[in-house]
Amino acid sequence: MNNQEKSSLSQAASTAQTIHGAIKTGKAISAAAKGAAVGGPYGAAAGAAIYAAQHGKKFLAAAAVLLMLPVLFVLMLPSLIFGGLTSSGNAGQPILNDNTAIVQNTNDIAFSVNQVLGEGITDAEARIAQDFATTGGDNYEVINPYAADMSSNTNSFIAQYCAAKGETWDTISLADMQAVLRQGKSSLYSYTRTSETRTVEDDDPETTDVVETKEETWYIYTLSYNGEGYFADTVFHLTDEQKALAGDYAQNLSLFLGDGMFQYTEYGGTTIASLGNIRFTDGATEVVYFNQLDERWANKPYGTDNIGGYGCGPTSMSIVVSSLTDDIVDPVEMAEWAYQNGGWCSKSGSYHSLIPSAAKAWGLNVEGCTASEPQRILDALSDGKLVVAIMTKGHFTSGGHFIVLRGVQDGQILVADPASYRRSEKLWDLSIILNEASKRAGAGGPFWLIG
Repeated sequence: MNNQEKSSLSQAASTAQTIHGAIKTGKAISAAAKGAAVGGPYGAAAGAAIYAAQHGKKFLAAAAVLLMLPVLFVLMLPSLIFGGLTSSGNAGQPILNDNTAIVQNTNDIAFSVNQVLGEGITDAEARIAQDFATTGGDNYEVINPYAADMSSNTNSFIAQYCAAKGETWDTISLADMQAVLRQGKSSLYSYTRTSETRTVEDDDPETTDVVETKEETWYIYTLSYNGEGYFADTVFHLTDEQKALAGDYAQNLSLFLGDGMFQYTEYGGTTIASLGNIRFTDGATEVVYFNQLDERWANKPYGTDNIGGYGCGPTSMSIVVSSLTDDIVDPVEMAEWAYQNGGWCSKSGSYHSLIPSAAKAWGLNVEGCTASEPQRILDALSDGKLVVAIMTKGHFTSGGHFIVLRGVQDGQILVADPASYRRSEKLWDLSIILNEASKRAGAGGPFWLIG
């Protein structure tokens, strides 16, 4: 970056500090993010401008240095998602207009985060081996729920790292974020330990002609991902103000990327009257319906959040499990299971891995499916299976939201939307669902065929 670009960026960053309240509350950035979801970078600029006009903000004049869009939207993220304010190939072209570069940067970050998480698991396994050596036991077993899919919210990592940088935003880089995470890798995973006596075959080579058994003391270690909320304190050491800022960044980044990682239903504490025992019988499978806003559980906890605002994931799996097994599992029970088994993502809803994990825990077959495989979805629904989908901004949500596809009728899709009984009564074109499904889903998504 030449001196003129550095000067402009510094001026813009300085200007941004004068409107830090807007950035801190996320409102100005959210306006840009929501615009971007519809119209790309220029839609983001329009969103920010409309917000400013509606709320009488005076910052647009001051923002003329750099149109304010890069400052409002990516002030703390230049070396991560956007790789700086200009692409390496054309110094005059903002990287916000280079979708290929943005996707590549995002993929690089996700790969790097997963790499460090893998190192965190190795570190935890080494600590387990050290712990076992002190027990006097005969053997041990490690239960690793993350072998197939390492649950994480990359957006939260990015947001917390950038919020921690504060005014030293110009030192942000992927290599530096990796270094910070590696310094705290012993905090990424913890474990619990239990013991049991097992009867095993005695493999004494001197008695191979006789099958003998013996009793051994085994220690069972279960790995647990501590979650991004924990990292805010132990890895990034954020203040309360920085935590709030990180939350805003994570939300806006999720909106911009359209990954469905930020799942929030407009709630505000207002519940709906109990819906009683609703069952849909118009599809191939009778479906037990639950609504996360139902007064029976909307205010019940989901981790440190509540089911009403953040519980679309566990509520969707309540619908699936209650419909496809002999168990009736309400959202309270499923939310507790999700929390205990690493499915809850603080202030963001649920990790995408909740869906296959919960399905397997209740003995249900589950297969991931992409939006490019519509026939698989139709065939699964016609066969009586249910399909969980993670949706992004559109007809079902303004951010991210899990819904259940429950059948096919006259070529259209029946859904069970855990946040809307009204939407659950409508027929939907499959094209809408395919177009609005997450483009960056994890754990095999954005669709999971279950049953």
